Amino acid sequence: MIGRRAFLGSAAATTALSAPAKSQPARVLRYVPQADLGSIDPIWTTSVVTRDHGFMVYDTLFGTDANFQPTPQLAEGYSLEQEGRVCIVRLRAGLRFHDGEPIRARDCVASLERWMVRAPIGQKLKSVLDEMSAPDDLTIRFRLKRPLPYLIPMLGLPATPVPFIMPERVARTDPFQQVTDTTGSGPFRYLTREHIPGSFSAYAPFADYRPTPAGGTGLTAGPKVTHFDRIEWHTLPDAATAAAALQRGEMDWFCQPPPEVLELLRRSRGISVGPLDLLPYTLLLRFNSLNPPFDNPAIRRALLPAIDQADFVAACVGNNVEAGITGTGVFPAGSPSASDAGLEPLRGPRSIDLAKQRLKEAGYSGQLVRILGPTDILNPSALTQVGIDLFRRLGMNLDIQLTDWASVVQRRPNKEPPERGGWSVSFYSNPGIDLLNPATNALLRGNGAGAWFGWPTIPRLEELRESWFDAAEPAAQAAITREMQSVAMRELPFVPLGGLRNFTATRADLRDRVVGSPIFWNLKRA
Repeated sequence: MIGRRAFLGSAAATTALSAPAKSQPARVLRYVPQADLGSIDPIWTTSVVTRDHGFMVYDTLFGTDANFQPTPQLAEGYSLEQEGRVCIVRLRAGLRFHDGEPIRARDCVASLERWMVRAPIGQKLKSVLDEMSAPDDLTIRFRLKRPLPYLIPMLGLPATPVPFIMPERVARTDPFQQVTDTTGSGPFRYLTREHIPGSFSAYAPFADYRPTPAGGTGLTAGPKVTHFDRIEWHTLPDAATAAAALQRGEMDWFCQPPPEVLELLRRSRGISVGPLDLLPYTLLLRFNSLNPPFDNPAIRRALLPAIDQADFVAACVGNNVEAGITGTGVFPAGSPSASDAGLEPLRGPRSIDLAKQRLKEAGYSGQLVRILGPTDILNPSALTQVGIDLFRRLGMNLDIQLTDWASVVQRRPNKEPPERGGWSVSFYSNPGIDLLNPATNALLRGNGAGAWFGWPTIPRLEELRESWFDAAEPAAQAAITREMQSVAMRELPFVPLGGLRNFTATRADLRDRVVGSPIFWNLKRA
């Protein structure tokens, strides 16, 4: 295996993939991710690629089924005491980490403490938590200031960052520093020594992993059973090369083919094309709200007359019109929180001239605007190109920084002004599950330095979010999410640019793929 890995890393992609498929081990699954694995720490970053890596290597206390309901994973179950102010979670006995050490309650406590610093849902839990303790090796006790009905779903939602369970020694890493120890609790081991930055990662089943006996299907629910001896991630930035490799059987799964390639693959024998996710992605423009010029909400709002969601959607979906969605807001289309509240500024005729006038009135006078964007990840790259054209037509003073996705992930935490290495705007395509409701939607946090990259300070959004957690009835929650969207469209922590349904392509002999994200358990060859 080491010889093959070195060969793949040293040769050009087209050469490395030229070996006939029959020469490969039958129980190896070869996968082309949407971008290179730039970080191995799924708490430190919200990168979707790192989340996918995380679900291979780590497990969670609870999973989430296709109806967004929690189901036990590492947990055996839970109970409530003192009118909901105490929650007791029991671990299944006999569980082990990849290094053979038992999974203990104190590992879970340390993991959740680190997660609570970075995850919007975790921050909410921390705000109502009096104490989280491990009375014994199999018991986790949450003592709350007041009942939190959403607690158990919080511990299993697959929204980034996910509350993955790590060994205590790893979980004690500063939440703002990346972990280097990949010892996990999940169904696969990460083969650290085989990693080639920008090119290759590999995983092997964890022999001592014990799938949950609990029921539930879809997303991260139910037993996680592995059917391959080895999973290989091959980073192939050229879509044509990846598609050709899939057609020849040298790759088994191409995560996110671009529209023109997807149409080719639909017509190819031996290839199956299907939905990747349960909810559509949300396309968005994210502002850096800390530094000029977009620290001024009026300058952010001035862009709205020029923004046409259809332009951004078309750049992502091409001729695959069934994949595109316009008229979307800050929650994903089709989710319980979606509405049309506050979206009037994105409707009606679009006008560059009006946007220019409003930019001038708001005080924009040629300040540097640095656009940070990727070249190797499909949707954000397409959005960035449309955004560059838009900003140029608006006459803004641009500095364009295009690089690989891994570098974007490394650079976007920089809070400095553009003149000192920071950034002004960046474009993203976020999974619908991450923006499902106020609990998961990190982009709607208005807590300044504690918010997602861009760091807006919007106290009203924080107040409404707190009210949503306390609202027991769906109608009350819906009223709150409508107001949140209205506030967001006025203050603009980000601009919704439409939505899209992602499709993925696999070899037709793969069976039982879980729709929801790139999930590798239960997947098998016919």
